[in-house]
This record gives sequence, C-alpha cells and structure tokens, in this order.
Amino acid sequence: MSDGCGPDAEAVTRGLGFDCHDVSPVVSVRFPWELANWTLPVLEVLIVGGAVFALLHAIRRHRAGDPVNLVLWCASLVYLFVTEPPLYFPEWFGLDAVYGFIFAHNLFTVQFMGDRLPLYIVAFYPVISQLAYELVRTLGIFRDRGPLAGAVAVAFACQVFYEPFDQVGPPLRWWAWNPANDVVNHPALATVPLTSMLLFASVSMAGLTYLVVRLTRGARLRWWRIVLAGVLTPLTMVVASVPAGFAGESGTARAWILGVELALVWAAGAWVVFRRRGPAEPLSAFARWYPALYLAGMALFWVRALGDGVPIGSGLYALACLAGAGLLLGALYRRAPARAARE
Repeated sequence: MSDGCGPDAEAVTRGLGFDCHDVSPVVSVRFPWELANWTLPVLEVLIVGGAVFALLHAIRRHRAGDPVNLVLWCASLVYLFVTEPPLYFPEWFGLDAVYGFIFAHNLFTVQFMGDRLPLYIVAFYPVISQLAYELVRTLGIFRDRGPLAGAVAVAFACQVFYEPFDQVGPPLRWWAWNPANDVVNHPALATVPLTSMLLFASVSMAGLTYLVVRLTRGARLRWWRIVLAGVLTPLTMVVASVPAGFAGESGTARAWILGVELALVWAAGAWVVFRRRGPAEPLSAFARWYPALYLAGMALFWVRALGDGVPIGSGLYALACLAGAGLLLGALYRRAPARAARE
C-alpha cells in the first residue's frame, strides 16, 4: 500500500478516476489531453499564468521601493508548505487520529508529493493573496485606514474571489472531499466545508496580509520577514476556530457559529471596502487585467458545471460571491486613475 493511501483515500481517489496506490512519490507530468476534462488544464494556465504575472508585478513594485507585494508573494509559499503537507499526510505529523483523511486532488499536468499537490495549487496561494491585496491596496485602504482595516478588506476580497472556485471544484472533479470525515468536513455548505470557506478562504489570507504589511511596510526586504509571516499565519486560523470549538460535537451549533463568523467577514469587509474614503492609487496592469480575467475564467467553469447537469456546490452562494467580486472591481475601475501605473 502506498504511504497515505488508506481506505478513505482509496475510495475518494477512485471516485476521481485514479488509484492512490499508483502514484509518483516525488513528481509526475502528464499531457493536458489525458486529464479528466478540459477545465483542468485551462485552470492550470489561468492560475500558474496569474502567479507569474503577480510575481513580475511584485518585482516591479519592489524595484520602485515597495517590497510588500514581493514579501507577500513569497510568504504565501511559506504558508503553503507549512499547511499543505499536514493536510495531505496527517499520519506524518501524528495527526491522523485527530483529523483523518480530508480530501484528494485529481490528477493534473504537473503534480508533487505522491500526486497530492498539483502545481496550480502551489501557484494559487500567491495568486489569491496578491489579487486581494492589490485590489485593496489600489483602493487606498491600507494607505488611509491602516493594516487592520486593510486585512479586513482582504478577507472580504478573498472570500468573493475564492468561493466561486471553491464551490465549483468538486463538481468539475478538480478535487473531492472525504464525506466520511466528520471532524473537518462537516458542517458544510453543499459540497464545501464551512471551515474551508471561513478559515482558508478568508482568515488565513487576511492574517498573512496583516503580518506582511506590519513586518514589511517602510522596511527593507528581509527573508526572515517572509518566513515569519508564513509560519505565524496558521495561528490566525487557530484563533478564528476557537468559537466553533465551544460547540463541541454539535454540528448544528458549529454551523451557526461558523456562519455568523462568515457573515461578519461579509459585513465588516463590505463596510471597509465600499464606504467613502480618499482617492485610489494608480491602477497597475495586474490589478487592471488579472482579477477580471480570473472572474471570467470562473464564470466559464460554472457554465460548464451547470451544463453537465451534475450536482454542484452552492450555486446561490457562488453567485453572491461573483456579484460581490464584480462590485469590488467596479469600485476599483471607477475610483482608480484612468491611466495604468508604470510598473
């Protein structure tokens, strides 16, 4: 038996169309036309291309004297490598009895760690953090309101941009959750655990951004700042999960608590983002083009999922997030200077 391929993992991966016993331990490469459907390689291009675009933007801003974007891009990867291995292989860290098997990714073009970690997931962390931060920064919130209000706005931006992806992934077979895992994967909104929606989609990125801005703004680029921000970010998720912990084993109580916290992300974030404030910063090429391209890609994936007639995630919630993201982009385009900033 392959390491980490227990009965639950075997059942989930076979549902995705492959056997977790037959995987490459380090790295595997496939042709795009060998994947489960055309949305998988398109998703890879959208996300990996976005990560490269974000990195080029971050380097340009660093050369212009602002290291925050570059530190955030790199710290996102530190956070990735702190959190993802325990999720994929809890037995390596003595957590299998606590968390159990949580989920499995499908087979993508490039995959690592026993086919558990697709390359696009590595790219997704800097993409979503950079996308949300750049939108909020350009709106002038960090400049006018400070790191805490900026982080609240980032939590909202990440929620509305992340959840259309999170809700459509399972029906398009990008990954599958383990339905037998009651510790992590329940309660859920349709196919998506509420803990994923709150902690991963909002709290973690807000915490990471707050730490990076506090450690880096006005300071020189230092690698220890990158490592420190990435390593400390999971602590923000622990803090945000404390209220649900008081519910004990009551799934209904946990659902209500997580739902209230999620509603607070929407209410506080929207209040910070949409209330009147000073002028926006010059619009960068990344902020002008990539968020809109990302949303267009998500809309295309939803059309495919709806056209397949398969059970989907919470379409109404995803629609609300798409609307929120559209309003956020509308505010950005209205308030930012018409000419893109030179990068």
